[in-house]
Amino acid sequence: MPEHQQEFVPSSAKAQSAGEQGRRYGLRDGACQAVTQGSGEQYLSAFALLLQATPFQLSVLSALPQLIGTGAQLASVKLLQWFPDRKALIFSGTVGQALVWIPIVLLPLLFPQWGPWLVVGGAAAYFACAHFTTPAWNSLIADWLDQHERGAYFARRAKIIAGLSFLALCGAGWVLTSWQDSTAAWWGFVLIFALAGSARILSAWSLSPVQDVHPTAHQEAQQGFRDFFLRSATKDFRRFLFFSGLMHASVLIAGPFFVLYMLQDLHLSYLGYGGWLAAGLLGQLLTLQAWGQFGDRFGNKALLSITGFTVPFLPMLYLVSTNLGFLLAVNFVGGVIWAGLALGLQNYVFDSVRPEDRAKAIALYSTVNAVGWSVGALLGSWLVEHLPARIEWAGFMLQPASNLPFVFFLSGILRLLVSSSLLGTFHEARLVEQASRQRLFGELPLVKPVAQFMVWALPKSER
Repeated sequence: MPEHQQEFVPSSAKAQSAGEQGRRYGLRDGACQAVTQGSGEQYLSAFALLLQATPFQLSVLSALPQLIGTGAQLASVKLLQWFPDRKALIFSGTVGQALVWIPIVLLPLLFPQWGPWLVVGGAAAYFACAHFTTPAWNSLIADWLDQHERGAYFARRAKIIAGLSFLALCGAGWVLTSWQDSTAAWWGFVLIFALAGSARILSAWSLSPVQDVHPTAHQEAQQGFRDFFLRSATKDFRRFLFFSGLMHASVLIAGPFFVLYMLQDLHLSYLGYGGWLAAGLLGQLLTLQAWGQFGDRFGNKALLSITGFTVPFLPMLYLVSTNLGFLLAVNFVGGVIWAGLALGLQNYVFDSVRPEDRAKAIALYSTVNAVGWSVGALLGSWLVEHLPARIEWAGFMLQPASNLPFVFFLSGILRLLVSSSLLGTFHEARLVEQASRQRLFGELPLVKPVAQFMVWALPKSER
């Protein structure tokens, strides 16, 4: 074998091995993240409600951490240009996430009169650390993935997150319910938040064997965010950002107040609330892989078009009934739809920018979403304070458990307006298989296996 080939083969094998380590780390990080989400992040609002948080404080709890987190993400992108050690940035942010759980749980208990605001501050620090890692993490993982396998990989990762989050949610709900009627109810939150912090430590530990073999090969382009947005970003990407930001604003009009509706208005136990959250995760778990394959095959724009026109109807259904079984079914369907929408939004960013602009594009995408998130949450808190609790018209009266279902309904109307006006303004970013609407519908998660089962169940003479 020639000398130059003898040198090339070990280098290629090393890169392949490092790539496999990176992909495995991405899945392990997802598993740890799932535990943190299921036992920690998902119950932050419930903890604030235990400390007598108002609707306005719940909206700030949703809005402020995202804004501060976005600032941390923008700073991370700048730092990545000067300090291209992506692994070190990810490690420091992950450890920071783990340590922040200590003040989140302790400070509100030491100073209960400031409890809700201390939870807001702790959550802001937590999400700042989380967002700080995002550009480097996505840039690192994307280096190991071909553009036609991203959907399948991220769907697999999201499936792991959904499955473990489901278990963590149910377990945390059971723990909290055990102390729900006790004067020491906060002990349950101490336990589940300690588990959340420990999971982030495990994630940082799983990063140690990963090698960043391309620390400068995809170093971020040195242009600023403004130049990137005006010159490098395509018109489709800019319109996509507009759609994503307004969709997040519409969604967050309702988002922060489901915990208030479930625990305060419907008087569900923590276990019931955790079951409602888990139903959504179960919907994700059963369909994420299929959504990933759908996006890889037919494109993320097709995925966004389908889910963008179905997600508006989800919050409207909360006007129909307060039956727990019905609410679980609604959130299960919501999990199915949100799995596809979230996957399509994320992967459209990867598809529509150059590798050297990827971290910058992700930070810009997160910034737009955070602004929409914050505006929506604050508008939602205003609606909670001002909308009536019942509607009377022509002898007909509609009086739900509170005015929150009316807030949810308005959120759905705005989502529908955003989808109908903006989804047609941008196009698919890569070459994909073309298909009719009827065929796309037949390929949808849950629809395709049900249709195949019905065909199989028919007598041969009727097929």
